[in-house]
Amino acid sequence: MPRSERSPLLLAGLLASAAVAHFAVPRQFDATVPRALPGSPRTWTYASGVVELALAAGVAVPRTRRVAALATTAFFVGVFPANVQMAVDWRHRPAPRKAAALARLPLQVPLVLWARGVAKGAQAAGPAAQG
Repeated sequence: MPRSERSPLLLAGLLASAAVAHFAVPRQFDATVPRALPGSPRTWTYASGVVELALAAGVAVPRTRRVAALATTAFFVGVFPANVQMAVDWRHRPAPRKAAALARLPLQVPLVLWARGVAKGAQAAGPAAQG
């Protein structure tokens, strides 16, 4: 399977893995929920996990891939404030944790570009290939 054909499945796998982590170890995600959001951080953690599962399923299926990849692009942009919150909150933590929080910030750029590329690839494949 060529790399471009694997890319959507790898993205779907990443989203599904992240979703499972939201349910398996929610406390670490609760800490990244911006305090300005209403309600419980755990609710946002679980909601984010559900969204990631739905996006993973959509990206994995050729018929829904383009729309799901565009939604994934928007999702990756939308969760950026949580990464900023984490970097701010962890600025006084030990160096390895602080470095991990800061590393998440620029990591969002390739994720956004990857999802956008999957959407463009699905569009280029056309309806016949998405069967």
